[in-house]
Amino acid sequence: MSVTRRAAVLGSPIAHSLSPVLHRAAYTELGLDHWSYDRFEVDEAGLPGFVEGLDPTWAGLSLTMPLKRAIMPMLDGISDTAASVEAVNTVVLTEDGRRLGDNTDIPGMVAALRERGVEKVGTAAVLGAGATASSALAALAEICTGPVTAYVRSEARADEMRGWGRRLGVDVRVADWAEADEALRAPLVIATTPAGTTDALAGAVPSAPGTLFDVLYDPWPTPLASRWAATGAGVVGGLDLLVHQAVLQVEQMTGLDAPLAVMRAAGEAALAARTH
Repeated sequence: MSVTRRAAVLGSPIAHSLSPVLHRAAYTELGLDHWSYDRFEVDEAGLPGFVEGLDPTWAGLSLTMPLKRAIMPMLDGISDTAASVEAVNTVVLTEDGRRLGDNTDIPGMVAALRERGVEKVGTAAVLGAGATASSALAALAEICTGPVTAYVRSEARADEMRGWGRRLGVDVRVADWAEADEALRAPLVIATTPAGTTDALAGAVPSAPGTLFDVLYDPWPTPLASRWAATGAGVVGGLDLLVHQAVLQVEQMTGLDAPLAVMRAAGEAALAARTH
């Protein structure tokens, strides 16, 4: 009899998370019949109690907002990648009882871009300045050789992005959101804003744009992504990011090579079911 292993995604709200679909598809493909992956509605106040209640059957946790920073004091070790953006989205629970934190969003972004042929760019633009924008800057630190322009709505956000740039070694220039049309001329545009925020920009897409990475996946495509794709240019979506970061999580938690294509197909099917 195999020992049951457990994993789950925590966050608030969590009901719409696709993580269970992706991880369970991987377990099925890998023959891990004794593994389970669930979702739990957990906020910052409830996180310490949840973590303390984990028993040795637990292999790992995926964390979404607002827990990516809140989990950090509860960990025994944090990867350099997670420390660089002060955000943990993955916790591996070791056999000797340690809790090790990592961030797979950043390498997930790099892998999603590489899959679409984007290995290096000279400059880039980032739309937005939230938590995902700092991960985008960390990814750009690896692939962008020149300046990154961040388009933001406030001076406080501008200062934040400049601070992340200094910390991550990225030459960050800041521009006002009112000039966001200009962003669309960059060879790589990463949109990190909530649903609806970039819709008004769709009409400003150039006739021959570079690559768009829009981190949203539901609803998909966004008006911006749809208009971009209509030009024939490259579009990387939020599902690409979700799948690639989940692949890395599965590999860390199970020690096995994750089935990327199977996980993506499961995610696509789940999203299609939501729209019908």
